Amino acid sequence: MSTPLTWARILVAVGLAGMLIGAVDPLEGSFMILPAVCAAAVGASLGRSRWRKLLYWCAGLVAVGVGGMVVLSWLGGIGSGSGRSLWWGVFILPYPVGWLMGIVGAILTLIQLYKHPAPTRSATS
Repeated sequence: MSTPLTWARILVAVGLAGMLIGAVDPLEGSFMILPAVCAAAVGASLGRSRWRKLLYWCAGLVAVGVGGMVVLSWLGGIGSGSGRSLWWGVFILPYPVGWLMGIVGAILTLIQLYKHPAPTRSATS
């Protein structure tokens, strides 16, 4: 087994675990979910998975959604007490969408890495 494939499997598994554990508390867990999605994306890239572009998009969506959540929290939140309508929550929607897609992408990547590992590079090529 090649070293990049081993690291790919480890990073994707750790990323999947981090995404699941961070979901216990989505607000504070967002700072665990974001690096977990990024770790899964890096692992998919190392393993040359066909799902790596999906995980890249998931990392971007989670980053945008978490950024929106942090900015809205800094501004005082949304709802009746803040003076901003609940429609401002649209800026947070990429976070759960990216998280859910990240879970699916990490599972699909792990299945691919264990069933059909990427070909190793030969020393002559």
